[in-house]
Amino acid sequence: MYEVPGISTDVDGNKLSLSIGGVRALNHENLYGKKTEEHFKVFIGFKNHVCINLCISTDGFLEDLRVMSVHELFNRVFQLLTRFDAERQINHLKTLSEYALTEHQFAQLIGRARLYNYLPQKQKKEIEKLPLSDTQVSVVAKDYYQDKSFCRSEDGDIDMWKVYNLFTSSVKSSYIDTFLGRNAGSLLFMSHLINHLKSSATSWYLS
Repeated sequence: MYEVPGISTDVDGNKLSLSIGGVRALNHENLYGKKTEEHFKVFIGFKNHVCINLCISTDGFLEDLRVMSVHELFNRVFQLLTRFDAERQINHLKTLSEYALTEHQFAQLIGRARLYNYLPQKQKKEIEKLPLSDTQVSVVAKDYYQDKSFCRSEDGDIDMWKVYNLFTSSVKSSYIDTFLGRNAGSLLFMSHLINHLKSSATSWYLS
């Protein structure tokens, strides 16, 4: 991972720095077979200096980059970097703190999240994908009370910037090949919840 010098911003008192990184996905390779496409996962996003969480959006992430040469890898990564809109992502991140969950809503979210992994596959396909494992949901619940930077307020409410950081903190326990995807999925999931809060759009997690 490479932190881009001089490109940083502040969101809700947290310093964010633009960062670029990637993972060689060896779990997708046949190391003993003939030469085939190499698999990578590449991202551009922001690193939160308060907790070293990453803030990755889906348009800043290539989850399955397959190339045959270094030249092809360079070109594909360059395309990702040139189309990434840093200002758009910053504005998106800043809007998270404008919305909040009550203690009741957060408890409902955690309860539904614990149920999610046990739903019938047909029902799962009809609702927003949860990017966390069952263990990570438990970490989010614990940190709602205990995290020094992103815990609830005294009245139990918690804004969506804090919820998002509880999510991105919990996914750091993931294996490296799933970490980036779950991180990008967390921002997508926050957008789903905010859409419900601001427009009463349907959400199975907060219905």
